[in-house]
Amino acid sequence: MDVTLTNASFGAYLTSALLNGIGLFVRRKAVAWTAFGIILIGALLNLAAMGVRWQAAGRAPLSNMYESLVCFAAGIAILYAVFDLKYRVRLLAFLIALLAVAALGTASLMDRNIRPLMPALKSNWLTIHVLFCFVGYAALAVSFAACVAFLVLRRATTEGRLGGILDAATYRAVGIGFVFLGLGIVTGAVWANETWGGYWSWDPKETWSLVTWLIYAFWLHAKFMLHWDRRRLAWLGLFGFLAVLFTYAGVNYLIAGLHSYAKS
Repeated sequence: MDVTLTNASFGAYLTSALLNGIGLFVRRKAVAWTAFGIILIGALLNLAAMGVRWQAAGRAPLSNMYESLVCFAAGIAILYAVFDLKYRVRLLAFLIALLAVAALGTASLMDRNIRPLMPALKSNWLTIHVLFCFVGYAALAVSFAACVAFLVLRRATTEGRLGGILDAATYRAVGIGFVFLGLGIVTGAVWANETWGGYWSWDPKETWSLVTWLIYAFWLHAKFMLHWDRRRLAWLGLFGFLAVLFTYAGVNYLIAGLHSYAKS
């Protein structure tokens, strides 16, 4: 049942992305609002799929790559709604919808079987820690989309106004991601101390989470203290999201550590 709901959610995200793509050329409010409504339906289906899997597994569905990607997609879709209502930039909406499609599309390639938790994961901290991290990841995915949109549109005749809108969207997304990723690091440290008797062990996932958080700390510093221009900040935002992807998935597959279970 959860797979059926997830597939329906994927269809909604893909339809929304296509409508937003059409909206880049057909400037009709009806197209934009239809795309917005469909991705909201997709987000509800996505959350329902998580709920059904939670009930079937008897635990939060956040313990492996498939489940985390489904959660990631839901976070992206919900933030899409928030940012689309505020900024109404078609290219930004299109790119964010594509990210949700990519997340669920990748999830479809993963093992969907429900497996029992290993002993170290049987803790309420699993839900708290992972949700904080994935709200952060989803927000930073939105910041990535805003950076791409800025770099694509920066030569447009409306670059002054549009550049300011996308700069504001990037800043708000980075701010949300920075806070929630920081909370994910802190709750992970508390969980590690409860499970292994130490707050920090320089596990590869811990280390790269910190590196990623520091990259976005520097992004904020560069914006407000160094006064970098929007173009340089956009490129730094792209680099930061590469670090997010490596922290999220690359570490699991390329470097052995305490979080290697997440690749299953």
